[in-house]
Amino acid sequence: MSETMVVEAPAATVSARWDADQAVTQLYSDHYRPLVRLAALLVRDVATAEEVVQDAFVAMHGAWRRLRDPNKALSYLRQAVVNKARSVLRHRAVVEKHAPKALPDAPSAEHGALNELERAEVVNALRALPTRQREAIVLRYYGDLSEAQIADAMGISRGAVKSHTARGISTLRKLLEQTK
Repeated sequence: MSETMVVEAPAATVSARWDADQAVTQLYSDHYRPLVRLAALLVRDVATAEEVVQDAFVAMHGAWRRLRDPNKALSYLRQAVVNKARSVLRHRAVVEKHAPKALPDAPSAEHGALNELERAEVVNALRALPTRQREAIVLRYYGDLSEAQIADAMGISRGAVKSHTARGISTLRKLLEQTK
């Protein structure tokens, strides 16, 4: 059978740890809330302020033995809270600077369906127009051609293009009003 060897920590180490635990616990009890208020004013967020203060207490507890003057522990804590708050604010600024651009609001499926219905109504109304009126309107509004270009494409005068377009729009308006 093997024997287990137990090594105890020196009394001085246990005592220093106990002193650190007691001191930090007392500081925490006395100053936690005011430090959170300080941090909240700096970072503008209570939850983040609580994290900042907790981190400051953890750091102080770990460095308690290196603290030259334990009477200045509160000053050390305040400075740690301010420094950690600055770090949080710097981090936020970097995150905001490199945040992905928000996508534009996508239309709802209902909106898309309504647009499709309206589009279908317009297409059906266009089909009901006489050929010359339909051609003039499609070339003008869907092809985005000028009157001169439409006249060339259809082989008619510009005046005839104006006439076919005006009559076609009037007929389309009447047909679409009937479907509503």
